[in-house]
Amino acid sequence: MISITSKSPYALQALAELGRSGDGPVPIGELARRRDIPVQFLEQLFASLRRAGFLKSQRGVKGGYTFARSPADITVLEVVELLDGPVGAGAEGIFGEAAAAARAVLGARTIADVVDREAREAGVAMYHI
Repeated sequence: MISITSKSPYALQALAELGRSGDGPVPIGELARRRDIPVQFLEQLFASLRRAGFLKSQRGVKGGYTFARSPADITVLEVVELLDGPVGAGAEGIFGEAAAAARAVLGARTIADVVDREAREAGVAMYHI
């Protein structure tokens, strides 16, 4: 079936924030604060993402997380399936079709796309003030 827990949306929010933050390492506490995500929960998610080769960490005073791969090369589907398992595993019939559609959408979007989308939406919102 199609099952996405809170892990994936939180991870995508934090990865988008990391993508907006530039090239240097960003402390996980800072990412958690900016996106209002519990630090311990984000630490668990980022540990999985680091082990999978999406992120790298740097210890020390100027430490934090950076991308190990370009955000343009990391699909949303990869993140979701790492954290929540295969999308639509075992789904058949109409649910199989829905799972295939979800996989297609998530596989066609990257972390860079999420960052760009958030920037556009923030810009649009600013004009409505």
